[in-house]
Amino acid sequence: MEPKDTRVTAAAAFAEARICEDACLVQIYGPQLGKKVILQARETAIGRGSGCEIVVDLDNVSRRHCTVVKNKLGFSLRDEGSTNGTYLNNVQLRREMPLRTGDLVKVGSAIFKYLAGGELGSIEAQYHEEIYRLTIIDGLTQVHNKRYLLDLLEREMSRCSRHGRALSLVLVDIDSFKRINDDFGHVAGDHVLREIAAVMKACVRREDCLARYGGEEFVLVLPETARESAVFLADKLRLLVERHEFVFEGKRIPVTYSGGVVQWGTMHESPLAFLKAADDKLYEAKRGGRNRVVA
Repeated sequence: MEPKDTRVTAAAAFAEARICEDACLVQIYGPQLGKKVILQARETAIGRGSGCEIVVDLDNVSRRHCTVVKNKLGFSLRDEGSTNGTYLNNVQLRREMPLRTGDLVKVGSAIFKYLAGGELGSIEAQYHEEIYRLTIIDGLTQVHNKRYLLDLLEREMSRCSRHGRALSLVLVDIDSFKRINDDFGHVAGDHVLREIAAVMKACVRREDCLARYGGEEFVLVLPETARESAVFLADKLRLLVERHEFVFEGKRIPVTYSGGVVQWGTMHESPLAFLKAADDKLYEAKRGGRNRVVA
């Protein structure tokens, strides 16, 4: 029998140790936003139960929901027969799947991002980059958040005031969203929010900004755009959403939205005043029967 090459064995052990040191999960949406968990054990359980290594205290999370498993190639994810399922990059797990850096793991209403070292650099650098993203990006929908929106509006309104250029705002609210949550569950509601954000994001220009304003509300900031063009776009998106097939766990969910459109003027002294003007138009759309755009 040929003797083992101790150098190969040592290299393999070192590489395996590096896998442990250079992999983590960061919560990007949920009750412990920004929390980092270094993956070191052979198995890391995620669930509501106190015996889990990562405890997620949410009603739609099972006691032992899923497990991150360490192997020779890295880490993989396994569902543990959870009630609401485990989702990897928005696809429900049907079998154990390998994890790659940047993957999104959804457990109930919580979302984790898997980060691994190696060619993409240390997880410490990736972690700090992710924490910065959390200050400007909504973890669930992956569009900009309210904080970024307000900062952007401040800049764009100042620019319009100096140069006299057009700026329009579209405030969108999903119709009867509470009923969607009640009839299909909150996990399905999260799915609808992600889907509607993706539909809208695919149809806006690079210079436009789509942001989640809060709950089921989204805002489109449209620089160099007059009210008439903003209304046209908002109504085009409304029809796309109405015709889009929102399907969750084999069930089709009917989704529409109402929108309010306003063009910036000197009477809008602050971003909140600008948003309030759009909200007034949105209220007219709701009062008029929903699934419509008012300017």
